[in-house]
Amino acid sequence: MNSEHQFQIDCKPDFSYLTVQLPAGKMLKVEASAMATMDTNISMKTKFKGGFSRLLTGESVFINEFTAEGGPGEICIAPGPPGDLEHIYLDGDVIFLQNSAFVASSPDILVETKWQGLMKGFFSGENLFLIRCSGKGDLWFNTFGAMLEVDVTGDYVVDTGHIVAFTEGLDYSIDKVGGYKSLFFSGEGLVCRFRGQGKVWIQTRKVVSFARWVHPFRPVKSKS
Repeated sequence: MNSEHQFQIDCKPDFSYLTVQLPAGKMLKVEASAMATMDTNISMKTKFKGGFSRLLTGESVFINEFTAEGGPGEICIAPGPPGDLEHIYLDGDVIFLQNSAFVASSPDILVETKWQGLMKGFFSGENLFLIRCSGKGDLWFNTFGAMLEVDVTGDYVVDTGHIVAFTEGLDYSIDKVGGYKSLFFSGEGLVCRFRGQGKVWIQTRKVVSFARWVHPFRPVKSKS
């Protein structure tokens, strides 16, 4: 497996925890609030990333840059959602992430937002923007739940809430599973239809379904 950094992922697949060894003078991009521990010789700078478009997603518009100064250092990263972590090495290729999946990357990975368009964004039940990652270096991304990597050749259908990432070689469109009655009452709703050749990463749980499951157990104030 190609990698610019020595790293280790512990506690898979439920509460994945990433440890990265930074050589002296090297920098790592990390999603805001994800740093758990770091050596004292590692400095941090906060950069505004994604512009107004990322602000609209409701996600953090900041990416922290951690640099090992005066010698090598270790940084540990804990993403927000309970779930899995995946590493891939980009070598001039492109991967799209759902808007909350980015965890960390090498400095030469370009992280930018991609407008899905009103139809794809509004009607997917997800967000109007994807994160487009390109360049050469390490990329880590996370899920809610465990993660599965699927090789796609031809057509493949995924519920929009289960999509984590996909490669650039795939085209996609948003569609409903059945008729409009199914859309509103089946609990299934909308799917993403991928076409072409590439990879799709899916998560074994989705946030909306989990929120519905938790909802009856929430504490409720009794009326006095």
